[in-house]
Amino acid sequence: MTTSEPLAGVTLVLGGARSGKSAYAEALVARADTPVYLATAEAGDGEMAERIRLHRARRGPHWTTVEEPLDLAGRLAALAAPGRAVLVDCLTLWLSNLIGAGRNLDAAGTGLVRALPALIGPVVFVANEVGLGIVPDNALARAFRDAAGRLNQEIAAAADRVVFVAAGLPLTLK
Repeated sequence: MTTSEPLAGVTLVLGGARSGKSAYAEALVARADTPVYLATAEAGDGEMAERIRLHRARRGPHWTTVEEPLDLAGRLAALAAPGRAVLVDCLTLWLSNLIGAGRNLDAAGTGLVRALPALIGPVVFVANEVGLGIVPDNALARAFRDAAGRLNQEIAAAADRVVFVAAGLPLTLK
């Protein structure tokens, strides 16, 4: 998938840290009449606040930014509309938020996947592929890696398109 192809349905953009996945996904959504950035990150410290600032500056003023750290399915249902594309950045941070809030990850993931067919406008999800590295040395990190892998598989199965980005280069998987 190139950024010039029509955007419709659900797209999942996967990649590692600093792979270019967010910039690629932003280029897809920026072509919509009304691009919406649905941010799952929270500025819990100075470093994250700076990352958020840089993302906003890169997108520019024509984007509408909506922050939603937990109720992703509900917020997507409210935002989806014809002519409006929604970029969800990112599913991996959303999982981290759910863990911090003590939520059931499997139930939240299933709820999100079940909400996708009812969405009216195109949605692009960004997620980290965290399972390509070494096995984490603690139970929480392993549980997180496993949950992220399961969620990525579920969203990929439901998605119309799946793109893996490495070194800024997109590879269409589906």
